[in-house]
Amino acid sequence: MSRKIIFFSLFFFSLFISSCSNANKKGDTKSTTSKEQKDTTTQQVANAASQIMAKPQVPVLCYHRITDGSKGDYTVSPATFSAHMKVLADSGYHSISPTQLYDYLVYNKSLPANPVMISFDDSRIEHSTIAAPVMEKNGMRGVFFIMTITYNKKNYMTTDEIAQLAKAGHTIGLHSWDHTMVTKYKEEADWKKQVEEPIAKLAKITGKPVEFWAHPNGVFNHESAVGLSKYFKLSFALSTKRDSIQPLQCVRRVIVPDMSTQALLKSIRRTFN
Repeated sequence: MSRKIIFFSLFFFSLFISSCSNANKKGDTKSTTSKEQKDTTTQQVANAASQIMAKPQVPVLCYHRITDGSKGDYTVSPATFSAHMKVLADSGYHSISPTQLYDYLVYNKSLPANPVMISFDDSRIEHSTIAAPVMEKNGMRGVFFIMTITYNKKNYMTTDEIAQLAKAGHTIGLHSWDHTMVTKYKEEADWKKQVEEPIAKLAKITGKPVEFWAHPNGVFNHESAVGLSKYFKLSFALSTKRDSIQPLQCVRRVIVPDMSTQALLKSIRRTFN
């Protein structure tokens, strides 16, 4: 008799445990489903082109040569560049990456107070030896647009130097293979030579995706902007009229000449306000 009692006690106990286990599984499924639904409902919705156009523009500076003994709108002396970075830092400006700028334009994400993007075109050696150390000293990071035909050539950055910039927290973007304007890309082969192959090589050098472009000579049109949108989150032009349909592919920049620090601050306020 006692054996039967023990047997039935164990039998009903096992049924109870099984029932509790199934109830927990159902509860877990409901919890998971609820979480998935919550994640889906909180997905960000991208701004329309008109909304992007209406947002306040962020100052984007464009430097080229940083050297003594040369003059022109595309050249500043090392002393001037150092003074520019110091006055920006002292004036409360904070450098931002193009990823931050993209998230601000598309998803309304917040930016630090007084944001500024500092960019460099043409892969010059002084971008690595002069510009990057000065910016880092002032707590800033920049965006370096690489013209990939210049790899390891005299007066231009080596692939190791480009990789080091990326490792130090700077952004590496593309400035075409040989500076041919994007409006001249007519055949599929042009896009492959000037955009697709350079993207792959740069990504291999830096170990990071290449998501940003600077227009050679600042030149673009609607057709080229549409083409670039297939490859890049943002493309950067100069102080020209933007394309209202493709505003992400013609973000405005201003070329910085060898000017005083106060002239620089005035230029930023005048150009982007």
